[in-house]
Amino acid sequence: MDITPPYAYSEIVPLNKEHKVLVPQGRKIPPAFRAVSALPVSLVEFNPIARDYPIVFVTGDSGTSFVAMAVLGLEQQQNLFLLADNTWDRRAYLPAYVRRYPFCMATITQDGKVREDRLVCVEKKAIKDKGDSLFDDKGEPLPQWVEQQKLLVEYEADLVRTNQFAAELKDLDLLEQFTMQAQPNQGTPLQLTGMFRVVEQKLAALDAARIKGLAERGLLGRIYAHMASLENFLRLLDRRAGMGQASAKASAN
Repeated sequence: MDITPPYAYSEIVPLNKEHKVLVPQGRKIPPAFRAVSALPVSLVEFNPIARDYPIVFVTGDSGTSFVAMAVLGLEQQQNLFLLADNTWDRRAYLPAYVRRYPFCMATITQDGKVREDRLVCVEKKAIKDKGDSLFDDKGEPLPQWVEQQKLLVEYEADLVRTNQFAAELKDLDLLEQFTMQAQPNQGTPLQLTGMFRVVEQKLAALDAARIKGLAERGLLGRIYAHMASLENFLRLLDRRAGMGQASAKASAN
């Protein structure tokens, strides 16, 4: 049996009731997320994510399937929401992908076939003797784990809906590849490639029944949130410039 770790996780193991786990407190960013430039987004998060981050679609199989991602930085291994004290900027929404860490629902491959069910797992390096117990002496879940497990289950189910949403955008031929290019006031030009977005003209050209169907299922609003969120690339550029100035000032002192 092979267990596939999700993006940004390293080695995961099935969770058991005896494990004691170090769970990040507050908005403290685990090392795994300090150098990632994008994170998966679930459908229910589109509106809060769109306030702070660009939402784009990416493919890892040449356009056969797509996933929604929140862009965190303009360069490789750059998280512009990481503050000097290793916390996530309190002014920005904290993605559920980070809030669920170090737990996850992992894909299991057995005899070469991917099983439909998911296994509750935990990052192996988060298992510590000084960590928190998740179950009491009778094997009953403690309140902290009840809340965390609820997040895991709901998030996993919503990721499935998100992937179905992305598949529908592909089937409707609404996605196009685009490149983000920017020229900072200082430094070399920036370029992000391999991203896809909804084409507004193609969306407007859909027949009324299709539009109504998307609206009734709450998907039309998500599409508009995605399109509006692309303006946040400019905010990322401003954030990058601001952090560069702060770093230069700190070095000068």
